[in-house]
Amino acid sequence: MAEIIVNENNFEEVVLKNEGPVLVDFWAAWCGPCRMLGPVIAQVADEQEGKVTVAKINVDDNPDLARRFGIRSIPALLLFKDGEVMNTSMGYLPKAEVEAFIGL
Repeated sequence: MAEIIVNENNFEEVVLKNEGPVLVDFWAAWCGPCRMLGPVIAQVADEQEGKVTVAKINVDDNPDLARRFGIRSIPALLLFKDGEVMNTSMGYLPKAEVEAFIGL
């Protein structure tokens, strides 16, 4: 299981109730830096399976979730632990920086 597509219906279950770290990627299909970050996130999700849950939220399809977490610029990465935001990052990051952001 690589990335999990998250929306209003499964956000609480996938992100907030997860006991381990959850990396949430807020993105949109029209966003160039998001398209650049997508394969990096997918690679991290595959390589770190079991260590971190990786969730993707399309901001166009889920504007309420984007608003709830103050997402004004994408791509935006939020790291959750025990339902709380532990870290945030805006913009493209290379793989090594994504892994450092997660704490791997």
